[in-house]
Amino acid sequence: MEARDEAAAGALLSSDGKEQTANKPTAPKEGKPETKSKMEQIFGFKKEDLSSWQSFVALLNRPTDPASLGIFRCLFGLLMAIDVTQERGLSHLDYKYLDGAPVCRFPLFNFLQPLPMDWMYMVYVVMFLGALGIMLGCFYRLSCFMFISTYWYIFFLDKTAWNNHSYLYGLIGFQLTLMDGNRYWSIDGLRRPSIRNSHVPLWNYTLLRTQIFIVYFIAGIKKLDADWVEGYSMSYLAHHWLFDPFKLILPVELVSLLVVHGGGLILDLTAGYLLFFDATRPYVFFFVSYFHCMNSQLFSIGMFSYTMLATSPLFCYPDWPRRFFAHFPGFLRVALPFTSTDIQPSHSCVYQEIQKTNVKHQETPPVAKAPKIRFKHKMAAIFTIIYIMEQFFLPYSHFITQGYNNWTNGLYGYSWDMMVHSRNHQHVKITYKDGKNGDVGYLNPGVFTQTRRWKDHGDMLKQYATCLSHLLPHYNISDPEIYFDIWVSINERFQQRIFDPRVDIVKADWSPFKPNPWLMPLLVDLSPWRTKFSEIESSLDNQTEIVFIADFPGLHLENFVSEDLGNTSIHVLQGKVNVEIVQEKKNYSLQLGEQIKVNVPAGAYHKVYTVSEGPSCYMYIYVNTTEAALQENFTKLFEIQERIRNGTETEPLPPELQPLAADDLEGAEVNATDPIVRLFLKRQRRIKEVKKRREAGTLEKLERFAVKKYYTIRRGFLMTAIAMRNLAVGLPPLEQLKREVDFANMKEPQAETNQDNQLKDEVGHGEL
Repeated sequence: MEARDEAAAGALLSSDGKEQTANKPTAPKEGKPETKSKMEQIFGFKKEDLSSWQSFVALLNRPTDPASLGIFRCLFGLLMAIDVTQERGLSHLDYKYLDGAPVCRFPLFNFLQPLPMDWMYMVYVVMFLGALGIMLGCFYRLSCFMFISTYWYIFFLDKTAWNNHSYLYGLIGFQLTLMDGNRYWSIDGLRRPSIRNSHVPLWNYTLLRTQIFIVYFIAGIKKLDADWVEGYSMSYLAHHWLFDPFKLILPVELVSLLVVHGGGLILDLTAGYLLFFDATRPYVFFFVSYFHCMNSQLFSIGMFSYTMLATSPLFCYPDWPRRFFAHFPGFLRVALPFTSTDIQPSHSCVYQEIQKTNVKHQETPPVAKAPKIRFKHKMAAIFTIIYIMEQFFLPYSHFITQGYNNWTNGLYGYSWDMMVHSRNHQHVKITYKDGKNGDVGYLNPGVFTQTRRWKDHGDMLKQYATCLSHLLPHYNISDPEIYFDIWVSINERFQQRIFDPRVDIVKADWSPFKPNPWLMPLLVDLSPWRTKFSEIESSLDNQTEIVFIADFPGLHLENFVSEDLGNTSIHVLQGKVNVEIVQEKKNYSLQLGEQIKVNVPAGAYHKVYTVSEGPSCYMYIYVNTTEAALQENFTKLFEIQERIRNGTETEPLPPELQPLAADDLEGAEVNATDPIVRLFLKRQRRIKEVKKRREAGTLEKLERFAVKKYYTIRRGFLMTAIAMRNLAVGLPPLEQLKREVDFANMKEPQAETNQDNQLKDEVGHGEL
């Protein structure tokens, strides 16, 4: 029987107990237990374990209980199977990879291209079956290879979908491929009794624990960025209802600074450490669980929160599943994981052999022999060291891949800089010029793409421009030159250009190993202005909006003021600008503290030239007059409707207002002749529906969630079945294919597409 090492199991290199040989126990039955040093009690290993290469290899290959690893394998496989239908995109695969669609794609390597659509469904089938195989522990190595090969192909195929948690899934899948994850509660264990409930080497746990430690700790290091510490990265989160309890005792500003940013920083910096130790683990379990549950509500991050929750038990004693499932009734244990502590030896582990000697017929105390270390044990130790070093190095490797650096370093997704930077795009203009006749025109921002990520990354912008240069000749535009004018604010700074608008990106140089020459520098010297932004915004009324602009010397902003906007003015905060009203052919020179004497005309273009030696800073102040008038009309209509309902309305209603008296808002909306009344009734109906959804009981919300997921997953599987049939027997007649796709597209009865967002579009601050 194996004894559990209570002091050691919580540490990074902890073991599940005393060593055991293949033939006999590791310690004699008689005698007192060995007294452990303080270091061994805290960290789970002795100083002598690090004294030589041989002892270190023996430590990393120490036999360890497979129970915790087996449970994590099962949970990870389950979550990845769900993820295939959700974030990996099986349910909308046909929209993304429709054959023949003129779409610009952004692979990591340009030679990577998607397969024909039906074969892409086959790729997803292989990935899904691999995830199921991991979950069940069935043909484990093959399942892991099926999963990671297809997963990394999909991952490298689209840089715009990169994020840290998708990268983490691929890393864990790769690690599990090399581990003995099928030694506990697996179908492979039923097929092969020799591996059932057998030891796994300690490096299996070491690698996973260190990986999760890196996720937390490096994320914390990245949050030491000044923008995060000062509360600018995620300031909008404090307004979410999840933080309402904190707002009972703190103002919103302090909730953002202390709870959102301060709490996130402290948790990431400390969680990785404190999960290792018995004394602190229960408390950290509570906080990281609360943290991940909140994240699941705050962000659309798929299975990430649940995956991180599944990794937390890896830091517990490796035999925790045995003790947990031992509390279940006996008749259930047939279908539950093993609770027996009789663990089989494994060739993957290094065992400490015990030798007894007799001197003159007197038995002497047992002597530990040097363990038998094979080549594979040394390779496992080398791999563990190299992998951990690489994972610590990669988040700081951006000095090598300088071409991917923009205002932030590298492609987002492998640096663990989660939520450190928030962006707001104010103005995007794509200009093309015919290389033969010189004709100039403009393209819709994002035309021929299915993403917006290209706006912030020079490498993707280069790919996008190259793709456009291949597509535009089909529209009688020869040898096109492509120019991008992209304005973005990062972490509440000024709106400013990120790329040089004078450079033809089609012909521009770009290398993954050299700095991007057409990247405009971030004006970090202007960051202190952010405190003044808040003061200026607080002095305005609710109907007045403001945009802060910074520009470089020698450049100009060409802007169009919508007809919905009125009282638009320009105020100079720094530098000197010239404002040209194109239609009126008038120019105004403005310096620090000055504003344009006349309102910028609506429905017309104007240009703002920066003529000072340094960057200029100015702000637009405007009122959405259309929205203000609409809100005023809504207020009056609401007052009339309230008077009708409480019986205080004495004047007869004109015909166009009579729908306000109807109880059936949907029917009244249809019968309304006045467009303002119709829009008001539609707004009121949506408000009522959203309120009803928000006030629904827990069971109703769960039912609505389950139904929504059912129809999403249903579509993915039905479209996959259609694709598999197409590959097997060929395409059916077009009419039959249309009926099949329509059946797959069927949605739940009375389904509404995100009513909350529709309501925001109608009654928010967007232009109407």
